[in-house]
Amino acid sequence: MLNICGCLVQTLPDRTEAVIAAIDATEGGAVHAHEPGRIVVTIEDTETRRASDQIMDLHQIPGVIGVTLAYHHFETPEAASATL
Repeated sequence: MLNICGCLVQTLPDRTEAVIAAIDATEGGAVHAHEPGRIVVTIEDTETRRASDQIMDLHQIPGVIGVTLAYHHFETPEAASATL
């Protein structure tokens, strides 16, 4: 199953770098762009965690003010192989 979520993570500006480090340390999370107070990330399902659970965990990182889901893509293996 392919499940990808794009999110905007709002942070306290002085905590942005620490939040980036926490996101980079998680399997399934990737930082694509940032500026003080804002981080653009993608979150993907892993073998052990759903993307939705990982997004909820982002709220618990010290310095995170909020997480907004901006994009969601989901497809089954059958749908993915049909497009090849």
